[in-house]
Amino acid sequence: MSIWATGLTLKIGGRVLEVAFEDGAIFAIPATLLRVESPSAEVQGHGPGQKITVTGKEGVLIMDVQPVGNYAVRLVFDDGHDTGLYTWDYLHKLGAQTGGLQN
Repeated sequence: MSIWATGLTLKIGGRVLEVAFEDGAIFAIPATLLRVESPSAEVQGHGPGQKITVTGKEGVLIMDVQPVGNYAVRLVFDDGHDTGLYTWDYLHKLGAQTGGLQN
C-alpha cells in the first residue's frame, strides 16, 4: 500500500491519535484500539496464531509519539507499553476499521 502520513496530533488528553494521510483521509484512532492492536511481538506474537487478546486497557492514554525514520512512529502509553512500530500503512488500516474516516 505505502501510503504516507502527513500529520499526527494527540487529542483529548492522549485518548485519541488523529492521523492525516496524503490521500486526504483523516482518522481519529482511539488510544485503546492502538494499545490492544499494538504491532509489538508482545501482542502479535512471533508467528501466525500467536496473537493475544489484551484486556483492561479502556482508559489507556498515549503519552508520547516518537518518529521512527520516515515510515512509522513508536507510541508510548501510560501503562508503560512502548514497543511496536506503527507504520503508516498499519495506522491507515486501523483508522479505516474505526469508521472515523473524514475527507
